[in-house]
Amino acid sequence: MPVTGVFAQPPVGRTITLQTRKNILDGLRIRGTRWYGTLDDVAFLGRLFDLTELPSGDSRYPDAAGDIWQHTINNDDWPMDWVYGDNRFDLLHCRDQKFVEFLCEIIHPVVRPDREEAESLASDFNDQLRKNGWELTAVERIAGRPRYEGRTIGGGTPSSLSEARRVADVLQAGWLHQEIRRAEKALDDDPSLAIGTAKEMVETCCKTLLEKAGETDFPNDDFPKLVRRTVKQLSLTRDDIPETARGAETIKNILSNLSAVTGGMNELRNLYGTGHGRHGGYRGLEQRHARLAVACAIAFVTFIADTFAARALREEDRDTP
Repeated sequence: MPVTGVFAQPPVGRTITLQTRKNILDGLRIRGTRWYGTLDDVAFLGRLFDLTELPSGDSRYPDAAGDIWQHTINNDDWPMDWVYGDNRFDLLHCRDQKFVEFLCEIIHPVVRPDREEAESLASDFNDQLRKNGWELTAVERIAGRPRYEGRTIGGGTPSSLSEARRVADVLQAGWLHQEIRRAEKALDDDPSLAIGTAKEMVETCCKTLLEKAGETDFPNDDFPKLVRRTVKQLSLTRDDIPETARGAETIKNILSNLSAVTGGMNELRNLYGTGHGRHGGYRGLEQRHARLAVACAIAFVTFIADTFAARALREEDRDTP
């Protein structure tokens, strides 16, 4: 059976009420909606959680990934709505943002390519969420289909990592998705891990972009060299900006600072992040420092990924007769 009654967390800071959550999940039951869409249970949940870090309810398997595979794919002996009551995911009591992310994933174009069905579900979700000051909003289109994010009404996107998730989707970088989840979880509980993960996010993005550009001979590059190679590959160095360009010096300074930020992030990780032993009197940084490191990482990966995508689009246009 799914894991229940063990791992629930108290509803600290929850604004989406228990009744609203029940109404939404009951609505999915009434519709007979397969929440995992065109994926399977493991593939869907793997987009939101690191299943290898969650416990198994089946003694034959070491983690949730094997447990869920056995009972939803191999044997298929769990009911379709098993996840709604599984306390490893704790959808009734988890943080608002995690609950909303689950709903957004249900109507993600990869999961539910039928646009009319996705929009109908989004409307049903919003009918309930708006009672508690939340809504799902279409932020962009993928293959002509909307991708949604949860927002507080009258406010911005609650998670500062939403842009990084978009980058991970665009780059099809599964490992980057895992690092984003790790950073989000660590921001509150483990600032040192968040700082270390921020650096890893940049490293993963750089390696992914270089591979997509046809470069593969960088396995031993240290972090600063990896960043420099990526910036050079994307023609984002100072020397790539012609003197005749409008605001050339300002653009050059911004690009120089972009690389400097990643250098500072690397130093911060060496001093305070995970991956190095500490002396007995060591004191780590606070949440605000971790948030700064993660925000810098997000700004960097978003900019270079968007630059890569824009260049690819220009090349495609040139090749089109």
